[in-house]
Amino acid sequence: MFGEGPRRARLLLVGEQPGDVEDREGAVFVGPAGRVLDEALTGAGLARSEVYLTNAVKHFKFEERGKRRLHKRPNTAEIRICHRWLTEEIAAIKPKLLVALGATAAQSLAGRATPVGANRGKVLEIGDGLRMFVTVHPSSLLRLPDPDMRATEYARFVADLRTVGRLLDETVR
Repeated sequence: MFGEGPRRARLLLVGEQPGDVEDREGAVFVGPAGRVLDEALTGAGLARSEVYLTNAVKHFKFEERGKRRLHKRPNTAEIRICHRWLTEEIAAIKPKLLVALGATAAQSLAGRATPVGANRGKVLEIGDGLRMFVTVHPSSLLRLPDPDMRATEYARFVADLRTVGRLLDETVR
């Protein structure tokens, strides 16, 4: 599954892989994590309609448990195999800034393990004149068991996206 958004978006967000809902509907970020992302983008003053959204891995890797299909993290080989398509999307869109949503996206974009904890909120030069901002994947917020922690981390995520908006305003294409 490839991404979607404006052909000349200034901002390109990269997630890990399609989820169950995305796989069934054939669209990116339309499931629970997509709803969190939409709300956070709005809270940060960014319009989803102006953002190109895609994933590092183009297929939904899952394990069946009864009637449910549960997410399985892609491995390095799968990330590497799908990198070619991600590179072609980036070349076609020519964004001013890439946002890695989570460690899998950061690894794919940087070409090496890029832990979110050590790189969150940073802009990294990743070659070919490309810049990557690192933050969490919205699905990680859904997995936080404590409501107070979830609210705090959601606020941090919105703050990260506000920073992204400021970075876009500071950069000239």
